[in-house]
Amino acid sequence: MSELHVMSERKSPLVLAPDGIGIGKSLSVTKVRKTYGTMTAVDEVSMEIGAGEFVTFLGSSGSGKTTTLMMIAGFVEPDSGSIVVGGRDVTRLAPQKRGLGFVFQQYLLFPHMTVSENVAFPLELRGLSKQDIRNRVGETLEMAGLSRFARRRPRELSGGQQQRVALCRALVYRPPVILMDEPLGALDKKLRDQLQTEIKRIQRELGLTVIYVTHDQEEALVLSDRIAVMRDGRIDQFDTPQELFERPRTPFVADFLGAANFLPGTVESDGAVRLDTGGVVRTRRHDHAAGARVQAAVQPGRLAVCAPEDGFCTGIVETVTYVGTLVRVTIRPDGAGSTIRLEIPAGRAPLMGDRVGLTADPDDVSVFDAAGTGG
Repeated sequence: MSELHVMSERKSPLVLAPDGIGIGKSLSVTKVRKTYGTMTAVDEVSMEIGAGEFVTFLGSSGSGKTTTLMMIAGFVEPDSGSIVVGGRDVTRLAPQKRGLGFVFQQYLLFPHMTVSENVAFPLELRGLSKQDIRNRVGETLEMAGLSRFARRRPRELSGGQQQRVALCRALVYRPPVILMDEPLGALDKKLRDQLQTEIKRIQRELGLTVIYVTHDQEEALVLSDRIAVMRDGRIDQFDTPQELFERPRTPFVADFLGAANFLPGTVESDGAVRLDTGGVVRTRRHDHAAGARVQAAVQPGRLAVCAPEDGFCTGIVETVTYVGTLVRVTIRPDGAGSTIRLEIPAGRAPLMGDRVGLTADPDDVSVFDAAGTGG
């Protein structure tokens, strides 16, 4: 195990803020860049993160999210740019001098130590008294619901319990920023859901600044105050979960966050879009001129089934798949075009072979230019 993330240049005790509130610090990343030979991993990424904010870097493999996190942690040195934590420039500081907490996907617990000993380790490195260590470890384990496991060793714990111990070890010395690199990736869905709730609760109670890396869209939406959607080493959009989902600024964000349906067409004089399939879809305000070739984008969950004569598009139901409370439906539209995906509450789904129409609220329809470069 690397001990870099649990070391600090300070040897005096770190004092918990009154009532455990507001111990996080702000973070500023300005035009950080990292290349490996001819490949650009991160391309002048900038962001401002407020104290106590939960921010997620979301993207697929190779998007630059983990490299950006590692530059903030100090494990990767940027080619250019700056990183400032709480007003302190840490760009060229070694990881152990940044005092940041780090939680990995792998638990990296000492197998020969008990839970209490694992959590106490960062405090021992900082030279706290035995009484202070006992108090701080006890408080942290209680906060995470692990008090009754204090004397157990990692092999006696479930995966979810081990990951909570790793989280406690990063929290126990109250670092100004906690960095989490896909910490729930190795757990099953039920455990992930439980730990998402725990992580968010602890973050709010302590006022922690958290930077979280994941490729899981649902996880990002559940946990985050804001999400940086990354692609090819850059940020496509940095916004709240609601804005990203309902007001995507690029086709990539619309597709990555919600698997949007893209319906090609032409803008009419009143701003509506006449689809290539023949219907007309009303949309929220956009700046495309009449006659422009565009693509209207709408999320599967924002489409509704109606009578064929009442929809902006008509087609035949090809598949109906039940997934618990939702039913996933694909429709083959009349005329040219690929299938359209819907997500409908169970009990309201059409049958395979039905001919149906589709409707959507104009506020749920985004418009991008046909080349996919914005809109």
